[in-house]
Amino acid sequence: MNPNPLLKKLGYSDNDRLVIIHADDIGMCHASVQAFKDLWEVGIITSGAVMVPCPWFPATAQMCRENPQMDMGVHATLNAEWDIYRWGPVSTRDQSSGLMDEQGYFPQDPKAIYQNAKPEAVAAEINTQIELALSAGIDVTHVDSHMGTVMNLLFVQSYVQSAASRLLPNMLPRVNASGVEMLGVSATDLQTYAPVMRQIEAQGVPMVDGIFAMPLEHDIDHVGVAKELLGELPVGVSHFILHPSVDTPELRAICPDWRARVANYHAFMSDEVRKFIERENIKPIGYRQIRNVMRS
Repeated sequence: MNPNPLLKKLGYSDNDRLVIIHADDIGMCHASVQAFKDLWEVGIITSGAVMVPCPWFPATAQMCRENPQMDMGVHATLNAEWDIYRWGPVSTRDQSSGLMDEQGYFPQDPKAIYQNAKPEAVAAEINTQIELALSAGIDVTHVDSHMGTVMNLLFVQSYVQSAASRLLPNMLPRVNASGVEMLGVSATDLQTYAPVMRQIEAQGVPMVDGIFAMPLEHDIDHVGVAKELLGELPVGVSHFILHPSVDTPELRAICPDWRARVANYHAFMSDEVRKFIERENIKPIGYRQIRNVMRS
């Protein structure tokens, strides 16, 4: 794969390894908001994304207003995966949109969105989420996708346009990017994506060379896991996902994987991970830098 043109635009060489250390699901619950604030103050994460339809979105917005330097994007949300803790669309209550299950929430399974949601309703929902974040005082730095749902071929055009129309970067993988399967993109989908992705990149839209994620399946040695994954970063720009949360009764009630989320948090609060990044000469950046280059 050719060197990522974003490297030189950001002032780096073609051989540098850059990483966006990105906290997902901010605002899903209180534990995620506190974790992001802690990690931002420590200085080891460089970006996050808020789930606008979730109950703790207002608290996230308040945190960002009080800390305007925070790098916060919109985590475009089209599903609500938990059993007893749910959220729904912010753009409509019309069942014919295909965005809701029988109870009026987003479906738990992304496949229900693929099968039922109208593309125009998805576009309206994504744009409403971005506008609500902006109107709440968040200096939105980018748009990415909760569980990869909006990356489906039916909706990806709306995903790209919702950001590009506001001169915001998306989290978008280059052709042959490492880890693209984590976005729910099959090998067949990727063949269809390839010419589209090349065309988008040719137009100067920023894209990433790798997508990595801390595990949610277990809570064992997340410091060691983080070091192993960070050591595998390719040359170019990588999007490195974690789901950090502090340990609270609310989190335990919501998430069967709460232990892993807390382990994500503790790993990236540690000096050991920070020192590893420095030793490996990995260069952390945020989406704000990418957005600024895009707008210039």
